[in-house]
Amino acid sequence: MEIVFPSNPHPAGTPSGVPAPPLENTSPSKVRRKDGDSLFRLVTLGSALVIPLLIAGLFVSLTDMSMPSIRHFGLKFILSSAWNPVKHDFGALSSIYGTLISTLIAMVIAVPLSLAIALFQVELIPPRLGRFIGSSIELLAAIPSIIYGMWGLFVFAPFMADHVQPFLADITGTLPFFQGPPMGIGLLTAGLILALMILPFITSVASDVFRMVPVQLKESAYGMGSTTFEVARKVTLRYGIDGIVGAAFLGLGRALGETMAVTFVIGNSHKISTSLFTGANSIASTLANEFTEASDPLYLSSLVELGLILLVITIGVQILSQLWLKRMRGKSGRGL
Repeated sequence: MEIVFPSNPHPAGTPSGVPAPPLENTSPSKVRRKDGDSLFRLVTLGSALVIPLLIAGLFVSLTDMSMPSIRHFGLKFILSSAWNPVKHDFGALSSIYGTLISTLIAMVIAVPLSLAIALFQVELIPPRLGRFIGSSIELLAAIPSIIYGMWGLFVFAPFMADHVQPFLADITGTLPFFQGPPMGIGLLTAGLILALMILPFITSVASDVFRMVPVQLKESAYGMGSTTFEVARKVTLRYGIDGIVGAAFLGLGRALGETMAVTFVIGNSHKISTSLFTGANSIASTLANEFTEASDPLYLSSLVELGLILLVITIGVQILSQLWLKRMRGKSGRGL
């Protein structure tokens, strides 16, 4: 009698009772998906590397073109306010001063006003009306900067000279910031024009940030008896602090590098004065006014070094903003 043994259901080398591992799917469609993912990673990586490479290239190029000025003046270039192309005596202090003061005026005015407008859009009026107001404000961002400059020179500067500057001089008495003849142009006018230019950028981003605040958080605050002001201050602003800081530094970057509008109204004077009524200049306005006239190599190199200083200031501001934001996140986390 022939005995027939049943065939082994388990593959060779597989313990009894343990299922065999599934065969790897090596179908052409899966291979294509893997290739597509690899290509996608390479494309996104290359796109991400473009920005730091561009910044590094700008820094290297500006540094190389600035070397004659750096070797000739050294640290004196940053500490001196002299600017005499005839005597080949150049200094960046007046331009740095004008850039920082006009930007500071713009930020002091634009940031609170932008946040107030954004809160009004999101918290106090119907959404449809808020979107209409937001679209109207964003139209300001589409206006070319030279239009702002021409309007500032021919309309806003005479208004400042006839009404605003005399009023400020009368009510502030002997304060040095508002002394001197009311000429209309100067640091104060430049700061106000810059504030108007960066306002739509800050307002737009802040509005989007406030709309992302969870409704449950605000409803909980209202349910506990909070007023609209308290909800805006303790919930909306606190929740959106990261976006608010980002919006503020977006406006700051625009204000630091603005050229044509500032050139029209700042006065273009290489002097440092405590009065906001007097003419001054910024790094960008100096470059716009004098770059085409710089036939001398040292003159040209000094202007390029001004551009290098502006790039360093911009990068430094961004680094400080990130450090400050990190500190704010830590405090906010401890307070929750």
